[in-house]
Amino acid sequence: MIFFDFINQIEKLQQKQLGGLDSQFKLAPRLRTQFSEEFIQSKNPKKAAVLALFYPDNNNQTRFLLTERASYNGTHSSQISFPGGKFDKQDSTLQTTALRETHEEVGIHHNAIEIIRQTSNTYIPPSNFLVAPFIGFSEKTPHFTPNEEVAKVIEVLVTDLLDDSNLTSVEMETSYMKNIEVPCFKLNNYIVWGATAMILSEIKDLFK
Repeated sequence: MIFFDFINQIEKLQQKQLGGLDSQFKLAPRLRTQFSEEFIQSKNPKKAAVLALFYPDNNNQTRFLLTERASYNGTHSSQISFPGGKFDKQDSTLQTTALRETHEEVGIHHNAIEIIRQTSNTYIPPSNFLVAPFIGFSEKTPHFTPNEEVAKVIEVLVTDLLDDSNLTSVEMETSYMKNIEVPCFKLNNYIVWGATAMILSEIKDLFK
């Protein structure tokens, strides 16, 4: 998708009704589908926000940003995710959180980003976070300067997200589940699953 076509779709992306859980659950691990909204609220989840950043590459094709998290002794070590993180008491809104974390993690200043809309909140059971995802775009090809939290910057073509042949499932083993078949995207040879895949599934449905 050339970036001009992406820009022309922004109004549709803003106005189209969100798919919500119907969209998210297409790429949700079975474990996640068992949690009701009442259960999630009873857990008093921590607030967080992420940014799905779209931009033109050097060939004027539209890409979006994912990151591989650095390896650490924690639940989400080395996983594929959007830039983002925990709501800070100094953040005025969750959108501020998403923009601040994007700047800290990959070096893109909020002045270079225009927010299109927020999508549906996504619950992450193992870390008890309720994540607010935001879609944004930059009109220029970014120069990424990742910090120590980011092992790799992953630049994905929108056309690859929209290509159903990149949908698959894999058997996963993590610190909190073993030998579980999970639906996922295969993008740039990375397996994208869990909350990130759920958010991408809803974004994909907005484009379709």
